[in-house]
Amino acid sequence: MEPPVRLVSSRWIHQGRISRLREDQVILRKGTPDTYEYLEIKSGSTTLAVEENLDVWLVREWKYAIGRYSLEAVSGGMEPGEEPLASAVRELREEAGLVAQDWTPLGVVDPFTTMLNCQNYLFLARGLSSVPQEHEEGETIEVVRMPLEQAVAKVMSGEITHGSSAVAILKVHAGLASNL
Repeated sequence: MEPPVRLVSSRWIHQGRISRLREDQVILRKGTPDTYEYLEIKSGSTTLAVEENLDVWLVREWKYAIGRYSLEAVSGGMEPGEEPLASAVRELREEAGLVAQDWTPLGVVDPFTTMLNCQNYLFLARGLSSVPQEHEEGETIEVVRMPLEQAVAKVMSGEITHGSSAVAILKVHAGLASNL
């Protein structure tokens, strides 16, 4: 299927450490000119760590962009050249102080397809062991353990708003019900 928009020109407005903003001049299907703004953020991973008794490990962390604490699965950006699973393994160790024996890929989430390119790779981690946490300087993280059912309820009530975390929690819940 042919795209309904034809690109005429492009220019980068901002190129930072984590994000890049581009402005595109386009022609719409009926010939109307328009401007699209496109934000690119480095890809990341989100991991839901699950114990044998179906407790899950989440983190509560201050998120500058939304100006409040967010309860979410372990998430973080991929370093240049880093594979999604390697990112997930690193972030789980750094943020939650956990390592896992078993990793299951749960797919990819595109958080906001209208104007954002930022693929987030989802994982289920099992066979967990504790290790020392290695937080970055700007991180203040509280590690939270709760039953999977409680995490699902928090997604459904809107207490967990981080999109990739919500998708991971619901996928794991549905998958475990069918023996993921």
